[in-house]
Amino acid sequence: MENADRDAVVVAGSGLMGVGIAAVSALAGNRTVLFNRLGEKAERARKDALAQCRELLDNELTTPEAAGRAEELLSGTSDLEGVLPRARWVIEAIVENLETKQDLFAWLDDRLPADVPILSNTSGLRISDIAAKMKRPERAVTAHFWFPAHLVPLVEVVVGDKSSIDVAVAVRDELERWGKAPVLVKRDLPGQLGNRILQAVIREAVNIVEMGLASPEDVDRAVKTGMGIRFPVWGPLEHVDAVGIDLCASVQDTVLPAISARTEAAPLMRDLLAEGNLGHKTGKGIYDWSVKDMNALRQLRNDFIIHALKKIRASKSP
Repeated sequence: MENADRDAVVVAGSGLMGVGIAAVSALAGNRTVLFNRLGEKAERARKDALAQCRELLDNELTTPEAAGRAEELLSGTSDLEGVLPRARWVIEAIVENLETKQDLFAWLDDRLPADVPILSNTSGLRISDIAAKMKRPERAVTAHFWFPAHLVPLVEVVVGDKSSIDVAVAVRDELERWGKAPVLVKRDLPGQLGNRILQAVIREAVNIVEMGLASPEDVDRAVKTGMGIRFPVWGPLEHVDAVGIDLCASVQDTVLPAISARTEAAPLMRDLLAEGNLGHKTGKGIYDWSVKDMNALRQLRNDFIIHALKKIRASKSP
């Protein structure tokens, strides 16, 4: 089949991340196919993706034309091999298991022309390892969307050990056209880019609670109402230059020796794991979720992201 006939973005995996990626793809004007081995789950995922499109439309983050077109462009399937002849991109969003991803990438590699990128939404695995069984690993890169994918602009495009930089740059540029905010991660290291920063924050947040320096409530309040509220428009490196490298270097000389430098999960987390307290999914973790409302918190998160996106877009308007 001629390359011009390849007009579909195929999302392999129809969980929370796959649904959000499919919504973004369809809203960008791409014919988009969501795959699940079970047809009824593929169709349910399509409906979930369209609900995310409607959420964006209801909040004026997309247009009626784009949302209407997305409904026509978005479909579900249980026949992955059957849609590959139309695939110009495949984005993998299946279970976070290395061997399972390796097998899928090798299977796709055998069935797709060499110029079709195969992307992984992995949040923690190395694309170099995922592509280890491929004959053409140069066309494999990570495209890690952040949850919820239809709202959070960031996508981390990670260059693997054998990835083509040209493929990675083309993926980044295409995602920019989708309205995302892609970043190019030039080395394939654990945590990619954003998660390395996030895990450093979590490490010290847990350390502060363990030390008795502050309660979990006050730690989260400090992040939400301090640095967190500035971050959408004021990054940490912009902050360094704004206040002066001399001041920041002085603060680091004072503070860094006193903060956690752990290289493994904290004892507080190990204790909670041993007790079977895994967080919201078991009802208790750092917080007691029988008295704290996760659904309300999720809605507040989405509402805040939507508000921030509107402000950021308005600031870029001529």
